[in-house]
Amino acid sequence: MRTALRTAVVGVVTTAALVTCGPAGATPAGPGVTARILAQTTVDGTDYTLREITVPPGQSTGWHYHDGPLYGVVKQGTLSHFDATCGSDGVYRTGATIREPSGSDHVHIGRNLGDTPLVLDVLYVLPHGSPFSQDAPNPGCAFQ
Repeated sequence: MRTALRTAVVGVVTTAALVTCGPAGATPAGPGVTARILAQTTVDGTDYTLREITVPPGQSTGWHYHDGPLYGVVKQGTLSHFDATCGSDGVYRTGATIREPSGSDHVHIGRNLGDTPLVLDVLYVLPHGSPFSQDAPNPGCAFQ
C-alpha cells in the first residue's frame, strides 16, 4: 500500500513539475529589477499591497498582466509603458501617476529607457491570494 501511494505521489509531483516547469514563452523581468513591500492588508477578500519597484537603466518588467487594477506613481526616472500592440501607451516622468487595468487582455511591459534607475510606488488591488503579476509571452514586439 505504501509503495502504491508513494508511486502515485511521485507521479503527480512529476507531472505537475513537467507541466509548470516546461518551456515557457513568458518574459520575466530584466536583471536587477527589485521590489519590496511597503504595506499590505486584506479587506473583504481583496489584497491591498503597496510595493516599491526599482528598474535599472535599460531593463524592463517583462511582459505581464494583473488580476486586479494597479495604481502607481513614478518616484524617480521615467517609465516607458507599452501595450500588446507594441505601441507606447504612455511615458510617465517623476511625479506622474499611472493606472493599469486588470485582465489578460491588458498585457503590457514597463521599460526604463533612461540612464537613471526608475523607482515606482505601486498599489496592487488584487483578489486575495493572487500573484502580483502573471507572466505573458512577448506579443511579437522587437523588444523585451
